Amino acid sequence: MAEYNSLEKIRLQKVEELRAEGVEPYPTRAERTHTSAEAIAAFEAAEKTGGEVKATLAGRIRATRAMGKISFAHIEDGAGKIQLFFRINELTQPRVDFFNRMFDIGDFIQASGAMFRTKTGEITLHVHDFKLLAKSISPLPADKDVTQQDGTIVRFAALEDAELRARQRYADLAVNPEVREIFRKRAAVLKSLRDFLDGKGFLEVETPILQPLYGGAAARPFTTHHNELDQDMYLRISFELYLKRLLVGNLERVYEIGRDFRNEGVSYKHNPEFTQLEFYWAYADYLQVMELTEQMVCYVAEQVTGSTRVKYGEHELDFKPPWKRLEMRVGIKETSGIDIADYPTAKSLLKAIGAKGKYPDPRFTRGKLIDFLLSEYLEPTLIQPTFLYNYPRDISPLAKSMPGDPLTVERFEGYIAGFELCNAFTELNDPLDQEQRFLEMGRDYEADDEEKHPMDEDYLRAMRYGMPPNGGFGMGVDRLTMLLTNKHSIREVLLFPALKNEVFDKE
Repeated sequence: MAEYNSLEKIRLQKVEELRAEGVEPYPTRAERTHTSAEAIAAFEAAEKTGGEVKATLAGRIRATRAMGKISFAHIEDGAGKIQLFFRINELTQPRVDFFNRMFDIGDFIQASGAMFRTKTGEITLHVHDFKLLAKSISPLPADKDVTQQDGTIVRFAALEDAELRARQRYADLAVNPEVREIFRKRAAVLKSLRDFLDGKGFLEVETPILQPLYGGAAARPFTTHHNELDQDMYLRISFELYLKRLLVGNLERVYEIGRDFRNEGVSYKHNPEFTQLEFYWAYADYLQVMELTEQMVCYVAEQVTGSTRVKYGEHELDFKPPWKRLEMRVGIKETSGIDIADYPTAKSLLKAIGAKGKYPDPRFTRGKLIDFLLSEYLEPTLIQPTFLYNYPRDISPLAKSMPGDPLTVERFEGYIAGFELCNAFTELNDPLDQEQRFLEMGRDYEADDEEKHPMDEDYLRAMRYGMPPNGGFGMGVDRLTMLLTNKHSIREVLLFPALKNEVFDKE
């Protein structure tokens, strides 16, 4: 049983009183005819012709002011705010008193009447009838009622604790219009990505979330069990291997936007459940994918923000193509002083890194050590959109090797604001090479389950039927949303991020 504070007990008492008076505090139906924005627009149009606008509005009460024979309230709906005007001439004194006595800030109200403009110029609904739609028992967290000099009672949002906001996103959305705007922009990001890819002839598809094998990325999976099949299953860590099967089936341009799941750490840029875009493009290579990527991200930025230049923290990011291209080896040498070509083994590279005063895990492969140098030295310097290209083969098991250089693959990552946004390859389509890579990964990472790629025999069988040369791409939609909303934690662009279980007091 919940324990109620003194204010909640007062509101619960009102619920009982309402029902005793024959008023249902949670009625089944609402009869809204206009949103607040629609009502205001209709009234502004009618003002020009001298017409009248009648409307039935609904929303949450955000402020009230009682002044004897009249009362005012501001309500908020998904489209904005609007003022309500109550007067005894139309409603009678008992009805106005009923509103003042039984309605609280946070309640949902339905009000019908005629639109007019007050002497101060505010477009307002002159209420002729009203009813309660939902009684708010608990005041929104950390809010407070403040009575202003004119008698107005206003609820000020003070929901500032980051974890509380993430844990009670419903309350965060209710009191912070700017948070609602973040998620409208997130929806616009998704729509713009689809519009762009659809316009380029890509087909949106859906692949399994529950998979008998995991693959397509270096990550630890979440494991579950299918009772009817009596076998372990994995939540996907990537769409890649299923999407590339579709290229074998002669679907030449495919993409998917959906959830991936990785059983790994939580940070300002990582959440175990995240939204990913992946596409695969037959007969293209990583250079063509680079061009498409910068066009796509620039298009999305302009659609969502109205500009190709976006403020992010202290920086102004310019998404307009062409983006800077930087070979990984060159970038690492410039920032760390280490030329990875001079250190062909993990042992020699580890020693060189140690000489710089850095001490990565001595069990790391050479590829993992190069990745360490990238994150430690180079990544923080990549503020403006940059394509970092040509990666070591042993951390890119699904990418084609560079002609004449079997240890380097045709891979790029897109970096913006100091973190990775996207990842792409000229995809490996040689089934014999792919099988050997799987074997190498299984051997090299035998003691490191997080990096181990299991042998996917069905994927190899698909490749043996013949897979066209292709370019593949993956991007974190959450990170792109962070960039376009100037947010510096992934939690702020996820409606319900992963959090430890909340401890509730139990009687």
